[in-house]
Amino acid sequence: MKKSLIYSHIVAAASNNTIGYKAKLPWHIEEDLQFFKQTTWNKIVIMGRRTFESLRKPLPHRLNIIVSRNPKYAVPPPAICFRSLEEAYRFCDSQDIHLYGSEVFIIGGGEIYHKSISKVQRIYLTRIHQEYPGDIFYPDIALDEFKEVKKRDCQGLPAYSFIVYERLNEA
Repeated sequence: MKKSLIYSHIVAAASNNTIGYKAKLPWHIEEDLQFFKQTTWNKIVIMGRRTFESLRKPLPHRLNIIVSRNPKYAVPPPAICFRSLEEAYRFCDSQDIHLYGSEVFIIGGGEIYHKSISKVQRIYLTRIHQEYPGDIFYPDIALDEFKEVKKRDCQGLPAYSFIVYERLNEA
């Protein structure tokens, strides 16, 4: 019997929901980078073209799916490119992806997060407790649709929290 997939966001966002500025993270938090790596290791990650280009290469030990509306956009193997999120979802849903587990991570950027927020069942949010200027933003989390199920506060400069939200009703 085929497992149903869980689609999740994993994101670091400032208190004003900034997630990027000029194609870069506005902060460097080593523990957050390690959390991202450990959480997405050997999983499927879906990202937009600009996020992929900011990484410069596919993330190792993950199935990298890139979404680009440009029909001529090519990605280096083993990454895969689809023209829409819906095509990426259909691919994930149709595959026997037991090698990657049952959770698919959407890792950005802003447009992909906004388009996929209604699909996700879980959000892994690293909330940076400071405002940053930005040109890419994470959508507001509808607290009538999601509940906080886990939180760990971390001290540092800046201070931040790891928070996990679960959807109250299936998408």
